[in-house]
Amino acid sequence: MELQRSEDQGLPERKGQKRKLEEEIQEDREISLPTGAARRALLAEVTAQVTALESAFTWRESDRSAAKRATHVLAELAKNEEVVNVIVEGGAVPALVKHLQAPPCEDRDRSPKPFEHEVEKGSAFALGLLAVKPEHQQLIVDSGALSHLVNLLRRYKDSSISRAVISVIRRAADALTNLAHENSSIKTRVRMEGGIPPLVELLEFTDTKVQRAAAGALRTLAFKNDENKNQIVECNALPTLILMLRSEDAAIHYEAVGVIGNLVHSSPNIKREVLAAGALQPVIGLLNSCCSESQREAALLLGQFAATDSDCKVHIVQRGAVRPLIEMLHSPDVQLKEMSTFALGRLAQDTHNQAGIAHSGGLVPLLKLLDSKNGSLQHNAAFALYGLADNEATKDCVAKTLKRLEEKIHGRVLNHLLYLMRIAEKPVQRRVALALAYLCSPDDQRTIFIDNNGLELLLGLLGSTSTKQQLDGAVALYKLSNKAMTLSPMDAAPPSPTPQVYLGEQYVNNATLSDVTFLVEGRRFYAHRICLLASSDAFRAMFDGGYREKDARDIEIPNIKWEVFELMMRFIYTGSVDVTLDIAQDLLRAADQYLLEGLKRLCEYTIAQDISLENVSSMYELSEAFHAISLRHTCILFILEHFDKLSARPGHLHLIQRIVPEIRNYFAKALTKPNPHKLRL
Repeated sequence: MELQRSEDQGLPERKGQKRKLEEEIQEDREISLPTGAARRALLAEVTAQVTALESAFTWRESDRSAAKRATHVLAELAKNEEVVNVIVEGGAVPALVKHLQAPPCEDRDRSPKPFEHEVEKGSAFALGLLAVKPEHQQLIVDSGALSHLVNLLRRYKDSSISRAVISVIRRAADALTNLAHENSSIKTRVRMEGGIPPLVELLEFTDTKVQRAAAGALRTLAFKNDENKNQIVECNALPTLILMLRSEDAAIHYEAVGVIGNLVHSSPNIKREVLAAGALQPVIGLLNSCCSESQREAALLLGQFAATDSDCKVHIVQRGAVRPLIEMLHSPDVQLKEMSTFALGRLAQDTHNQAGIAHSGGLVPLLKLLDSKNGSLQHNAAFALYGLADNEATKDCVAKTLKRLEEKIHGRVLNHLLYLMRIAEKPVQRRVALALAYLCSPDDQRTIFIDNNGLELLLGLLGSTSTKQQLDGAVALYKLSNKAMTLSPMDAAPPSPTPQVYLGEQYVNNATLSDVTFLVEGRRFYAHRICLLASSDAFRAMFDGGYREKDARDIEIPNIKWEVFELMMRFIYTGSVDVTLDIAQDLLRAADQYLLEGLKRLCEYTIAQDISLENVSSMYELSEAFHAISLRHTCILFILEHFDKLSARPGHLHLIQRIVPEIRNYFAKALTKPNPHKLRL
């Protein structure tokens, strides 16, 4: 089965980075939604702080102190997500946005300012906490916060570096992260407000917390936004990000690998730039990090590097990625195992890597993960094993594993799968049907695919608009057909429906005892009514019915060549004939016309040997024209077996639509035949 994936098909979903300023929030604090008097008291408190902010927009020390205190109170309240709506309802957003900028002062006033940067920091912090709730993001942006936050990122250029400056920059970056989280329009607005260049510059800031905050914002802005990605790269962020991958600070390299991961996600051009900039080795190095989050991101990123359009699978293995990835398979962290199986699955699709993964001990843990209760983990492990199965050293082991799975699909397990196939969502139903097509016992096929509608689920995949789903359905149906044939083998030439009398070779076109003559292309062919009457219903109707040929001595046969007629008569007299490909189609027409089922099957068998990608459509039409059931079924199985190659040819969809009803009939018949082995028992 072809399982090659497109660029990011099946890729574990990347997330934007949402910063909740966890160092500021007590995780064990009780959260309760205020009601009644408590809510009114809270709203009054918020209103008081908003009033203080609105009346304190000056450089007077008392005003600055009051504004600082108000932003602090609002931020403390906002740490409880359950009261955020009340804070917004109290009008805090416009007041906080106003204080993202310094109060006006005279240009020549260079005197020290009271609480310089402190109020802006508090406002940015409070707004960042309010933005944790998606429904408030747009309100904050519409109130004009973005331009002020971007200006705060540049504070270090206009002021001496101090703790206050560092803090306000960090809070501004964090607020941008939360505002843009999973909000594509705000991500774009941040770029249009000029937020990306200062964030890239801050990656080289002396304070590591600022570096981390800037990287976190870039990570969010790059997530599923191509224009933002391109600008981040154009601002020359890659060299600094790659240096950050080597940082001893786990928080730094975690954010850096996250930014790079979001940059390369679904962006092959940026992926090439990242690799050319030297990211591969430091990413591999993060597989040995003490930070499991960085390990997880690194494994995911290596899986992206090793995508089907990438030529660096072998380089990843050569530089030492396999062993730490395999070690991750033993981790108790399910997400870490999921990412490592994803990376190993991508690497295992290259033949040069398969033996190395197996020899490094990858097989046993991957096989164990097939028993995981996590669906994504099972899928990734199975995909890795599928790749390894191309290697002779591992085929036997994988085959034994599949055999073990087949043996488990019965009783309670089968009943549970059938239950899912009936009541689960359609994608789950289809996945169950696909799995059972591979793993079920032939004895259970009727129960699964006829009685429980599994066949219709597979046929539904054939009618999908997704090429991959069509291919999955075709491969599963072909696998199912092989099992069905082992259960009820269909012989190539069944016995004739009527008893046969064979006069023998010596009587073919022999005048001795001949009582009827056929005129074919102007030549006489001597025959015997008794032999013809026993051969088919067509000749019985001709000689016993009310046709004029009943008493005629000479019967003219139009539209059949002499050599075709002679072969047909030889089959009638002997019960066998050698059918060559050059005459098979003409002989099939004659056999269908004269209802010679045995001869038809011989012709169908010969024609079937010549089916190809180029002619399967015309062969199927031939089978329909002459009711050639065996040839029709052979065409169906050929189409299912070579579906991936046929899908690239014109007219493919029309052909599939035509054959779906016949596929249904074929499997309905094949899967409802009695099992001859059971009958013998």
